Amino acid sequence: MAFTLISLLLFTLFFFFFIFPSSHFPSSHFPSNRRSLLSNEGIFNYHSLFNTNPSLSLSSLSLFLLLHFHILITTAHRHFSIVTTNLASHLRLSPSMAAVTLLSLGNGAPDVFSSLAALRSGQPRTGLGAILSAGAFVSALVVGFVAIYAAPFSVDPAPFIRDVLFYLTSALFLFYVYLSAEIFLWQAIGFVGFYVFFVGFVFYMDLGIGDRRVKIGNESFSDLEQQKELVTSHQEQVKRRSSRFRRAFELISKLWEVPVSTLLKLTIPQPAPSQWSRFYASANIALCPLALLYACNSFMSFSHPIVFLLPNTHFPLWAVVLTTSFSLAFLHFIIEKEPPKTEQLPVVVTAFVMSVFWISTTAGELVNCLEAIGILLKLPPAILGLTVLAWGNSVGDLVADVAVAKAGHPAMAMAGCFAGPMFNMLVGLGSALVIQTADIYPRAYELNFHVGIVIAFVFLILSLMGSLLVITWCRFRVPRFWGFCLVGLYIAFMAVSLLIAMFSG
Repeated sequence: MAFTLISLLLFTLFFFFFIFPSSHFPSSHFPSNRRSLLSNEGIFNYHSLFNTNPSLSLSSLSLFLLLHFHILITTAHRHFSIVTTNLASHLRLSPSMAAVTLLSLGNGAPDVFSSLAALRSGQPRTGLGAILSAGAFVSALVVGFVAIYAAPFSVDPAPFIRDVLFYLTSALFLFYVYLSAEIFLWQAIGFVGFYVFFVGFVFYMDLGIGDRRVKIGNESFSDLEQQKELVTSHQEQVKRRSSRFRRAFELISKLWEVPVSTLLKLTIPQPAPSQWSRFYASANIALCPLALLYACNSFMSFSHPIVFLLPNTHFPLWAVVLTTSFSLAFLHFIIEKEPPKTEQLPVVVTAFVMSVFWISTTAGELVNCLEAIGILLKLPPAILGLTVLAWGNSVGDLVADVAVAKAGHPAMAMAGCFAGPMFNMLVGLGSALVIQTADIYPRAYELNFHVGIVIAFVFLILSLMGSLLVITWCRFRVPRFWGFCLVGLYIAFMAVSLLIAMFSG
């Protein structure tokens, strides 16, 4: 029933948006300052705190920073990792298939739009630098933290070698194109096509070889189901082992926890029938479309006029969505009184999308807050560029992949550490380059040389080759010491890049 109502809502929005578009109101009549996870703006204007006492401003920003980290961790651990596991089991995906599809899509969707915005604004160095810095962040720091936390654990040799070699090949090809200082349309299309080929190759390896397809599919499904049960039992054991001090601390932390958990439950559906609530299910129908409208605000303003049946009757888009969603939510609350008997795939998909929304939005707010703190402390722009901007594209990957590893899926998390950045590079940057090169076809799109980009390429390739050699040498068991080595490699990358940024301008 809930899926029917959501489908009806989406159809209604599609009907009024596309069937009755308005051309009477130019876009300049509406605010151009669009705030969403797809733009450079955020929900809060943290710079407005500078007008007060600096000490008070720093304290307020620090509280915001802690809040954003708490929301990120809570969303990743209690929603994203669980929903990803559920969705993978519903679709009968192996860990490798889930990594190249669900984890890559969830972690990399915002970066696709970030790269597109950077290139369309005439800043290819920013877009390319962000993709490479994020790639170094994930392949070194995130892989390092996953190894430190979950090692020693084994990885399947064939998928591991495949993922690293594909990512390494992509990085080398992009490095070659960058050194040539120009890129043609066919090369840009090749980036996107290479990732499509990679996904197809992953599916072929896991599902396309006779009896092995059934064996792997059943093992993957049973493994995911078993790991979900292990995660649940582990959480129950942790609760039983809680000391009195821990329980007292948890009571105090509920002052912080309850508002955040309530907000997430209001906007992220609970697929499990045992966790079903009529109130929260109705609230999901009311609030999820508004959240998705906020996410798409870079494409269409909240106040975009909708012609409602009569030619001269206009309503803002947000009012149409608000009225329709709350009406359907009210009907759902009246009609639906019993939880569903089983998990419903559309609800799991909606929960996955909303988890991605919260991770992306909160990561953007975290970046804006860190940037405000850096400006308040008068940090050099080079430091902000190498820390805030680079981390902003990947803090969601860090939290999500570590959460997946903590949930008992270190192999899936490790695969996501390679497939996710490769998705950002090939699909995110590639699609942006396709648009740019198509606009000037048959001429080539020029790329300006900068030594900082070369350094990012070098460290990215070093981290990939190092992981390939070390883990292969250790017979495909990830050692904990290699995690510390990767963290050290990323620190070295930061130091070298910072020196170059400070002295080369």
